[in-house]
Amino acid sequence: MLQVCYSPDYYAQTHTNSMEKLSAVADALDPLGIAQFHRPEKLSIDILKQLHDPKYVDAFDTGFPEKLATFQGFKPWNTQLRDAVYQINAGQILAAELAFKHQISANIAQGFHHAVYEHGGSFCTFNGLALIAQQFPDKRIFVLDCDQHGGNGTAEFTRRFDNFFNYSIYGLAFGCPTYERSETYHVHKHQGNFSQYILAIHQAFQRALDWNADLIIFQAGMDCHQNDPCGSSWFSTELIEKRDEIVFRLAKKHQLPLMFVLAGGYQALPELVKLHVGTFQTAYQTYYAE
Repeated sequence: MLQVCYSPDYYAQTHTNSMEKLSAVADALDPLGIAQFHRPEKLSIDILKQLHDPKYVDAFDTGFPEKLATFQGFKPWNTQLRDAVYQINAGQILAAELAFKHQISANIAQGFHHAVYEHGGSFCTFNGLALIAQQFPDKRIFVLDCDQHGGNGTAEFTRRFDNFFNYSIYGLAFGCPTYERSETYHVHKHQGNFSQYILAIHQAFQRALDWNADLIIFQAGMDCHQNDPCGSSWFSTELIEKRDEIVFRLAKKHQLPLMFVLAGGYQALPELVKLHVGTFQTAYQTYYAE
């Protein structure tokens, strides 16, 4: 079975459905019988103060000053959201441990790659991708970001952690700085095609192999789907499934431990949940049903 991190405490009410969808995905996944769920322990905020500016962490913990506490875009500040974000980031650490042990794992989570050291941004509170690099300093952590937007926060954290590499495949020119260990590959949302996307995935894996990565973190974003407000017109449900299959097959072929998270998606919740659950089904089929 797939090793999946989730807690009912991941849920929080927002104006974007960003946190609500996590519980909806877990509820849809549970009856399929393909996942073993793991509930993470409570995360110490001292760990987050090592990752981010302590002033920002304190602001998010207390709600004051409110402008800094809500800089990521979730307003008003509330303890439900705060505690959900803490649990989600605890799940990141546990999911990484499970990936090292089982080769494949997931955290039913999102909201990481736009958060920089000083503050959150664009509905990302703490950078739970960089958190893994911090917590596993003897491992080389490679992010394959397939969100429609570039991971600007992740890119910035590659300059803080030598064991961290970011590779963003994006359709919208937002959050796409490049550095020594942060690369981007643009596939145009209207003029691009899936052949270009496949090439980008293969290039990413070659980078990971050349860099001797110990773990791939796959941001399985759904905001690139053709029905998403941010999506690429050519990126159908079938091609999303093919994307996931290629990523999982390459990781399995090269025996690279992989953990995945949900990342972005902004269409109606019922359709969005089906897309996210499809990633879990593809992972199970690739690793356990063949």
